[in-house]
Amino acid sequence: MTRLTPADLEAARDRLVPDVVGDGLKVLFCGINPGLTTAATGHHFARPGNRFWPVLHLSGFTPRLMKPSEQGELPSYGLGITNVVARATARADELSAEEYREGGRLLSAKVARLRPGWLAVVGVTAYRAAFEDRKAVIGPQERTIGDTRVWVLPNPSGLNAHWTAATMAEEFGRLRVAAAEG
Repeated sequence: MTRLTPADLEAARDRLVPDVVGDGLKVLFCGINPGLTTAATGHHFARPGNRFWPVLHLSGFTPRLMKPSEQGELPSYGLGITNVVARATARADELSAEEYREGGRLLSAKVARLRPGWLAVVGVTAYRAAFEDRKAVIGPQERTIGDTRVWVLPNPSGLNAHWTAATMAEEFGRLRVAAAEG
């Protein structure tokens, strides 16, 4: 990846990053919102230290470790990526409660249109805020969006010290098994 300068990152603030989607998705992964590295590169989960791509591979979703720049290959594996809030920020705490709620409404409409087997929200705090479900925990949820089931996964950010790549891969792997079962 090209080295980004502080000016490159600041110029990416508020940018939108296109979703990675396709027909017949088994799992639509949903981040909180794009970080500045993601917005600057146009590649989801692009910040060095983010564990999304390694965990995706360790859990068996992909046959090899992919780079963020290879995100376009995900639909061939039945996978996609979107975000709760489309606007890029340096930190998730820059988002307002209303942005999360509106993001949840827009995400629900997107899921109803795309009809993936599973919506996998990476980050329990983002899920709670977007869907106003204060008691949600990691794992499958009672909520469905149409026929789409919902699973909350740990946030793969390097800042999430409660989860290691190995324990995250176990939880992602539980979802992979459920998605394979239909």
